[in-house]
Amino acid sequence: MRDDLIPMEPEEGVDRFLSHRAPKWRDSTYENAVHRMNIFLDWCEEAGIDDLNDLTGRDLSDFVAWRRGDVAPITLQKQLSTPRVFLRWAANTEAVREGLAEKLQAPDLPDGAESSDVVVEPERVESILAYLDRHDYASRKHAMVALLWRTGMRRGAIHSLDVDDLRPEDDAIVIRHRPEGGTKLKNGNDGERWVYLGPKWYQIVEDYVSQRRLSKTDEYGREPLLTTRNGRPHPTTITDNCYRVTRTCQMTGECPVGRDIEECKGTRHPGYCPVKRGPHAFRRSAISEHLRLGTDPDVVSERMNVSLKVLYRHYDVRTNREKMSVRKDEIPSQS
Repeated sequence: MRDDLIPMEPEEGVDRFLSHRAPKWRDSTYENAVHRMNIFLDWCEEAGIDDLNDLTGRDLSDFVAWRRGDVAPITLQKQLSTPRVFLRWAANTEAVREGLAEKLQAPDLPDGAESSDVVVEPERVESILAYLDRHDYASRKHAMVALLWRTGMRRGAIHSLDVDDLRPEDDAIVIRHRPEGGTKLKNGNDGERWVYLGPKWYQIVEDYVSQRRLSKTDEYGREPLLTTRNGRPHPTTITDNCYRVTRTCQMTGECPVGRDIEECKGTRHPGYCPVKRGPHAFRRSAISEHLRLGTDPDVVSERMNVSLKVLYRHYDVRTNREKMSVRKDEIPSQS
């Protein structure tokens, strides 16, 4: 410990930091920060750090290595941003050494990591859907996965859906920007669109509404499509549901990375599962699957509400061979 530092336990420091930043953050930003800082606190406990004064650059390197095995490289880069801001705040409050934040460095991203990040492989989605079809048909999770996989919509879009947005005569659903009603789309009015589901997928959603949906009305008098006991599910609930359905052990009874299921923290808290995937992973995979099956990129762009430039840079995770296979069908044959 340094003489010019004031002792502070990690839990106290994190509580003070979050209270200090909360008024400046949106709810979603705050919740992400809480999640990231809880991970930091878990590491502090495991590492025996009970006073922030004692933190060193070597400790932070150990923290990065500890977290590195659980998440994709680009996810790690994003998650380290909050502890880094925390350490700068802690330096200003004389809890850690000045400049310590700059020693919290994420590993360099491997080539292609920015574009591919984390996905849910098509065969894995098929297994999840088959499991839900057999064991939890027309549940909220079943309807959610069906919508995410079939449409590739963003988390904010699925959060915004109402029962009235269903179009049974077209086997479709309407995505709308309704800030005055408490739900927003990322691209505002430009994100509004009709999305075709098709009979198979529409039936799952329709059966959910008629058989298992909890009848709820939100504070704006709207009837959310997806509901919990408390009404419209918070976006973080949608993420948590995605984490839960992508835990392989739930379906197979075995851990794909060899952990003891009874002892694994991810069994009780899905966010800690090393193979869990969130809504954005479903979106990436859905976009790539549409392209892999030969859907015109312009159609995918409109359907998923993403520009072609962004689509190719961040969402297209097809291999070069898969891209060639799609292109060759458009090439005229030659004698």
